[in-house]
Amino acid sequence: MFTTVRSVSEKTQPGALPLDLFAAIESLKKSLNAVVLAHYYQEPDIQDVADYIGDSLQLARAAAQTDASVIVFAGVHFMAETAKILNPDKLVLLPDLDAGCSLADTCPPSEFAAFKRAHPGHLVISYINCSAEIKAMSDIICTSSNAVKIVQQIPQDQPIIFAPDRNLGRYVMQQTGRDMVLWQGSCIVHETFSEKKIVQLKITHPESEIIAHPECEEPVLRHANYIGSTAALLKYCQESSSQEFIVATEPGIIHQMQKTAPHKTFIPAPPENNCNCNECPFMRLNTLEKLYLAMKNKAPEITMDEEIRLLAWRPIQRMLEMSA
Repeated sequence: MFTTVRSVSEKTQPGALPLDLFAAIESLKKSLNAVVLAHYYQEPDIQDVADYIGDSLQLARAAAQTDASVIVFAGVHFMAETAKILNPDKLVLLPDLDAGCSLADTCPPSEFAAFKRAHPGHLVISYINCSAEIKAMSDIICTSSNAVKIVQQIPQDQPIIFAPDRNLGRYVMQQTGRDMVLWQGSCIVHETFSEKKIVQLKITHPESEIIAHPECEEPVLRHANYIGSTAALLKYCQESSSQEFIVATEPGIIHQMQKTAPHKTFIPAPPENNCNCNECPFMRLNTLEKLYLAMKNKAPEITMDEEIRLLAWRPIQRMLEMSA
């Protein structure tokens, strides 16, 4: 008499979801030769099941270097698009296709094309938080980790368009002393922090340090003890002697901060209204259940026009070369 042992992925509960999603996802990784890339702003369960966690630059590098057959991108649409641009022959999955980006949405391709035509002779540096179409119109892509370094490498007499984030662009101008033409885009999360409430929080926590992402508005940044990308903020709070931090960026990063420095305290910077507006609604569309189903069904898949992909590939490659 033979006994059939069901695989982990087959042990399901009513509703067709496995009893142990973590184990089922690990099983699918092996059978699909898949890698899960997750942004720091994803929910803790997704971060914990990911093979690689990082900010936009780290994830772009990971996508460029992976030998996996399938890339499951736990982030937002432009991030998965970047992975597809770098890996045209791989299957790239996004758990929820509605996981967009408010910043990317502020830069429609047709309007940006007109803006670019109105500034002939300008080099276009675009923040990676933009669509593939905007990347295709750019000369160099950057992230919050490397924007200052990249602008510093551009000849002083070369005029620059910086898109789409005006707050990051303004910060880069301050750090480099360069005058740039800024596209007036912004992120709904990083513009929601309340300067007044952050100051009040600092008064009640006088020993804390305020750390902020450069996408925040100037009134918030001027109170910050340290400004940096998500990866830089994570590193800073590990190395700082301070024991308490007020964190002015999407609070998903706090999960990694607590894991790497469990003896320290991390306080999410408060938004203007009494809501969870400091959480990115697009990042939060991805769930562990959707991640599992995307792997099981090999969908939703990221696809794009090959001409757009090739045009977008060049400025990403320039970024990777200039930030090596």
